[in-house]
Amino acid sequence: NNTCTYTFLCVRVCLYYMCPFIDPSISIFIYVCVCVCVCVFQVAEQLMTIAYESGVNLFDTAEVYAAGKAEVILGNIIKKKGWRRSSLVITTKLYWGGKQTNTQTDSQYTSHLSGLKGSLQRMQLEYVDVVFANRPDSNTPMEEIVRAMTYVINQGMSMYWGTSRWTAMEIMEAYSVARQFNLIPPVCEQAEYHLFQREKVEVQLPELYHKIGVGAMTWSPLACGIITGKYENGIPESSRAAMKSYQWLKDKIVSEDGRKQQAKLKELSHIAEKLGCTLPQLAVAWCLRNEGVSSVLLGTSNAEQLTENLGAIQVLPKMTSHVVSDIDHILGNRPYSKKDYRS
Repeated sequence: NNTCTYTFLCVRVCLYYMCPFIDPSISIFIYVCVCVCVCVFQVAEQLMTIAYESGVNLFDTAEVYAAGKAEVILGNIIKKKGWRRSSLVITTKLYWGGKQTNTQTDSQYTSHLSGLKGSLQRMQLEYVDVVFANRPDSNTPMEEIVRAMTYVINQGMSMYWGTSRWTAMEIMEAYSVARQFNLIPPVCEQAEYHLFQREKVEVQLPELYHKIGVGAMTWSPLACGIITGKYENGIPESSRAAMKSYQWLKDKIVSEDGRKQQAKLKELSHIAEKLGCTLPQLAVAWCLRNEGVSSVLLGTSNAEQLTENLGAIQVLPKMTSHVVSDIDHILGNRPYSKKDYRS
């Protein structure tokens, strides 16, 4: 099978709110997917090396990515480079990937134990720093899920556990169950967050952070490439939206809402120009300026993109309240929280 290796950059203080012993730094997220492109191990190694030497220290993957090949590549690169385990923060995700009999039909105890064991074997590691329960499981009682995660932590296979694509209500339920039965609650939620997707991260998750300390690790700050500006004049043949498996993305781009988004991005590009940065750098810095966001996961497929994305860190100090206000004015989609209504 041909595999295409995408590298997802995670900038800022990853796990800083949840794990105070980890120094503020840059982080990276590795994702290997099966597709028509061919990117060999050497490309992944090049990107990870650039990231690591730039201060990146977190690598996130999942058992489902390329049926486990992502974890294999990640582990092989770490071993080849000889990076100290203590200098890295490794996270992975369970539940929606792996074999059907392994993670979706057995009890949560069995599935999480075997799923995480498999991930550790593929990565050649003794433990991960955070294991995420990816997508909620409506067929399993919350108590069983929390007990399963507590078990793998007590067994030394993970330091913490988090959630991915869970609602605020589901996260709060997990926290309540953990407190009721003296179990370990989740510390982080992976959520989609970008210029056109704001409600959950800006309104719902801050409530959880202030009440129970759950942090936010956000993904897709460029909205699957929409915010890069490359779709302004149509769908490039080499783009993700041109692939058959991404027909949904193409439909989204050419829709009426998609055309309106492109018009707003054109206006935002003028702000980026004034700040001396690119539109993607502005978009990433905009995500990072949110005090409730611990880290941002961003996809890159080559060294040039990775270097550009790293440049978002230099843009962050320029994200003044005036600049953010100008961006909000153009977008016209700022959600309002209870705090806004009270003020």
